[in-house]
Amino acid sequence: MLYKGRVVFRQYIPKKHKRFGIKIYKLCDSLGYTYEMSMYLGKPRQHATAQITATHRMTLQLIRRVNGLGHKIFMDNYFTSPALSDDLFQKKINVCGTVRHDRHRMPRDMGPKSLKTKRGDIATQVRGTLRAFPWKDRQDVYILTNMDAPLLKEISP
Repeated sequence: MLYKGRVVFRQYIPKKHKRFGIKIYKLCDSLGYTYEMSMYLGKPRQHATAQITATHRMTLQLIRRVNGLGHKIFMDNYFTSPALSDDLFQKKINVCGTVRHDRHRMPRDMGPKSLKTKRGDIATQVRGTLRAFPWKDRQDVYILTNMDAPLLKEISP
């Protein structure tokens, strides 16, 4: 959020058009109404552990009002991870989002060097309720979801 005043927690984000502002994390519904929001005030005092990253902890903080209600959450690759998807599925929250191919606990054979795909090709990897889809467009796009049952093609002899 653009902000030109003086505050201690103003952030510098070099890749944004408006480089200085206040970083706000929000959980919104499909119409844009906000359920929960949190401002970034610097590094949190509770340090991230090996199991729970800072983005994982922030997401768990934001979803506490919709916990166990069967909601569907769509995220970008900054937040999405296999550990977070598993954790939210246990709380009856479905997740879909783009993910970085080199995230911890992502399948190693889904990287851009191991898959030789053409434009429009889709591959699927399934682990329990979690599915990973690399999709080839101009660049590789990786999607992680636990929303629907995996699509299985039957091959007839």
